[in-house]
Amino acid sequence: MNQSLTDLNAFLAVARARGFREASRTAGVSASTLSEAVRRLEASLGVRLLHRTTRSVAPTEAGARLLERLAPALGEVEAALGAVGDLRDGLTGTLKLNVPVSAARLILSAILPGFLQAHPGIKVEIIAEDGFVDMLAAGCDAGIRYDDKLEQDMIALPIGPRVQRFATAASPKHLDRYGRPSHPRDLLRHPCILGRFASGRLTSPWEFERDGEIVRIEPQARLVVGVGGAIDLGVEAAIAGVGVIHLFEDWLRPPLASHALEPVLEAWWQPFPGPFLYHSSRKLVPPPLRAFIDYVARLAPSG
Repeated sequence: MNQSLTDLNAFLAVARARGFREASRTAGVSASTLSEAVRRLEASLGVRLLHRTTRSVAPTEAGARLLERLAPALGEVEAALGAVGDLRDGLTGTLKLNVPVSAARLILSAILPGFLQAHPGIKVEIIAEDGFVDMLAAGCDAGIRYDDKLEQDMIALPIGPRVQRFATAASPKHLDRYGRPSHPRDLLRHPCILGRFASGRLTSPWEFERDGEIVRIEPQARLVVGVGGAIDLGVEAAIAGVGVIHLFEDWLRPPLASHALEPVLEAWWQPFPGPFLYHSSRKLVPPPLRAFIDYVARLAPSG
């Protein structure tokens, strides 16, 4: 099919207006331009579409059949192009993010409600997993990762707190039984709760830092839980007195605040840089992602 939308729209305008002059006023182009477009269309199809007299213009039988099918079809085309325009302008669309479970819980929970309220036409889909994945191959627009896990050749934007800490904690009952450590190596006498990544790697060694001194220990695992969905089980087990847990400070903040868990070796809690939102290119960034990038940038602290 080689007929252009311009010629089809010209035929539609003339057939509806029943005249070239009337159609030219509606379409905003000259009558001669419309006439030439209709002639091209008739030559291309090999059939006359309009009866022309000095007084009126009316569709032929072929023209009437084309008009009957063409009007709704061009309406669909116009609607489709309008939908693309909406996506370009960031009004609608889907934003798909691949993030660690920790980021979904600790970072996005504070950002997404406001973003969705600001952009009611945008739908967000979150894929939360802690294994290293190819973000683009997974069909995602962007991801959240920490600096040491960023894919190469990606554009990174800070998101969330710029400094975080690993916190160590245990229930008062556990510490009454095993003692309160004064040095990281004292933890070697304590049963501990570890996580295991999908790759099979454990969340060890645990690393501590104070006054420039870094200490790494291999804790004794009493309980191992899957990183991601089972971490809350590990926290509940720590509250129940099963062992010492070593996790993001923000994740442990509620049980620490309620004194269900007691901080352990707080002076040794090691800080680390916060995460980044990353994506593949500055060119042709999908509008929902551009809106999210702009929103995150506005939340970033100045200076």
